[in-house]
Amino acid sequence: MKICVYPGSFDPVTNGHIDVIQRAARMFDKVIVAVVANPNKQPAFTLEDRAAFLKRVLSDMDNVEVDSFSGLLIDYMHVKKASVIIRGLRAVSDFEHEFQMALMNKKLDDNIETIFMMTNGQYSYLSSSMVKEVAGLGGCIKGLVPDEILTEVVRALRKKGE
Repeated sequence: MKICVYPGSFDPVTNGHIDVIQRAARMFDKVIVAVVANPNKQPAFTLEDRAAFLKRVLSDMDNVEVDSFSGLLIDYMHVKKASVIIRGLRAVSDFEHEFQMALMNKKLDDNIETIFMMTNGQYSYLSSSMVKEVAGLGGCIKGLVPDEILTEVVRALRKKGE
């Protein structure tokens, strides 16, 4: 069974993330969407909230599992018996950072591959940071995050923006 992991902060999950997950699910037997607990970031949503949003949005995808982890991605990959890391790229500006991470992961375990997936063009400008900023300032984020979580995300981010 070919298992891949799509790690990220998903703070909040966007339609761009969902696009990558759906495409990966067609390529792999199992996709693990892994919410990262990164102590260097101050997320707008708790780890539990981010995982719950993903579970709700992805509930109809049989070969997709939502999980969370902290620590080294390579260690998590070993625990999950996964051999491929999926990373989404929106623009050339994403590539340098993602390339460095892929090379470090390759150094840590030469048997694990990283696949870069270009985002759908309609999401090339979209980031969780932008969603948080726009929603926090009262702007419309419909079409940027899944409809199933839109109301909750707007409510939470507007509260933080006050």
